[in-house]
Amino acid sequence: MAVTKSLSYALRRLSQAVPTVLVIIALNFLLLQLAPGDAADVLAGEAGSATPEFMAQLRKTFGLDQPMGVQLLLYMKQIVTFDLGYSFRHGMTVAELILSRLWPTLLLMVTVLALSVGMGVLLGSFAARKLNRWQDNLISMLTVLAYATPVFWAGLMLIVLFSIKLGWFPTSGMQQVAAFHEGAAKVRDIAHHLVLPAVTLTMFYLALYTRLMRASVLEQFSMDYVVTARAKGLTERQIARRHVLRNAVLPVLTMAGVQVGALLGGSVVVETVFAWPGLGLLAYESLFARDLNLLLGIFFVSTCLVIIVNLIVDVAYSLLDPRIDLR
Repeated sequence: MAVTKSLSYALRRLSQAVPTVLVIIALNFLLLQLAPGDAADVLAGEAGSATPEFMAQLRKTFGLDQPMGVQLLLYMKQIVTFDLGYSFRHGMTVAELILSRLWPTLLLMVTVLALSVGMGVLLGSFAARKLNRWQDNLISMLTVLAYATPVFWAGLMLIVLFSIKLGWFPTSGMQQVAAFHEGAAKVRDIAHHLVLPAVTLTMFYLALYTRLMRASVLEQFSMDYVVTARAKGLTERQIARRHVLRNAVLPVLTMAGVQVGALLGGSVVVETVFAWPGLGLLAYESLFARDLNLLLGIFFVSTCLVIIVNLIVDVAYSLLDPRIDLR
């Protein structure tokens, strides 16, 4: 019964998200059109020179000779048929290119979310239980420092320390291409390359979730149900494990779902610093190449990821707190 209700809720939410996705696609398309230049200008600049006839032919080839409204309608029609267009820069379809770069970004995102949420819950709970002691003060100081540190600077410093000085981790990339690793060796190689990018991005979000979990635990311990549980003879450890943690983690899950979009934005910086071959680096490259089809495709996939993650968070809510009814 619960599985059926969750599935029905998920399908309803996905159907409701379709208009939102279409509006976001239209806004992204119109905003990108405001930027100067287009694909024809980029190709002509790389060629050194181009005749007006050649420029007109290029714009006709890419459909840039049409009015903006017509271009938008044609693109929306493509999206409805799951056609993301063609990347002139890479010479392949946008869907194929995004699929090849999607799993590195998903690997980085899942790792960062798991580390930041998991460790944030543990550290925040520990700090709340050690309120105003040296442990709480130390955790609070470190989280503020991590939150205030720019992500790109933290990444560069980690490269200088752990890659250049100590030689423990590679400076860039996802794996040693020339090594031709297979099986378990390939997994270890990818994990070795993943450490620094994941740690860099985790530092920022770990600080956020730790502070949020600390405040949530303190709030829950002031609730009436905790007083009742103490009156029944439950120990502080039992109250925390059975009641407080399950309720306190809900705001953290909410923030994690909301922060998925920001996490994708942060991955652009981290993937660029570490040359991690994901969607973030691809978006950075496509922006300067004026490859608008590719950039719009990345925005579309990112929007879908945010919607799916928020849907997963809503379902997780009902599992953690049975009082929440999915309707």
